[in-house]
Amino acid sequence: MLAEELIALCDAARETRPFTDADPGLTAAAGYEAARALHRHRLARGWKPLGRKIGFTNRTIWPRYGVYEPIWGTLYDRTLIRAEGERAVVELAGLANPRIEPEICFGLKQAPRSTRTGDLLASIEWAAHSIEIVQSPFPDWKFKLADCTAVNGLHGRLVVGTRVPVERLPGLLDALPAIEVELLREGTTVDRGVGANVLDSPLLALGHLVEVLSGQPDAAPLSAGEIVTTGTITDAHPIRAGETWSTRLRGLPLPGLTVRFA
Repeated sequence: MLAEELIALCDAARETRPFTDADPGLTAAAGYEAARALHRHRLARGWKPLGRKIGFTNRTIWPRYGVYEPIWGTLYDRTLIRAEGERAVVELAGLANPRIEPEICFGLKQAPRSTRTGDLLASIEWAAHSIEIVQSPFPDWKFKLADCTAVNGLHGRLVVGTRVPVERLPGLLDALPAIEVELLREGTTVDRGVGANVLDSPLLALGHLVEVLSGQPDAAPLSAGEIVTTGTITDAHPIRAGETWSTRLRGLPLPGLTVRFA
């Protein structure tokens, strides 16, 4: 049974061949169903859900990974790291083939009433720069859509920087697509991206999640207090213990982050 295999896999943090190798007909919906079983397993062990991650919102990387639509997963108290002074240390133990992704995340003060931009903006209490550490138990990051939905959207860790109230971010609607992010390893630029890479805007990525969840009756809708990170602005890059990565942002008054991996 996929759910049992998934729970054993996540507890062991080991590599495995994609589930779709054994079951080519596996659907994204079946993957989400298995992920819900993993979620219930984690809740029984004391994990606390804190929000959602959206993955594969960056259309520029779809051909590279062979996944052509966004996915989502759950953030937990055990996967969230709050940066202190825009710096954080992330332990990579227990993560399979980790990669780094610079993102924009939102804190919700209420559930979005609709996917209209005005309603989406009205639902947000704060915005922050975030770095997600994604992981893949599948060797060489080779998988299909259903494999990704099953493993909680490839989520590993989320580092969240300074939370800036929306009222201190005038012009946020127009600024989000234009924000520029530079990703550096040991001070050397590795990649660059713009907010429009993320479904044309991180705000629209939030709207996409609202729409997707409305079509999944077994999934909890978004609620007040949740954190939603909207997907990588650059490609995802491999990371190793001992490395220090950092980001620079332009176009919004959100500070960059520095993360050391141990």
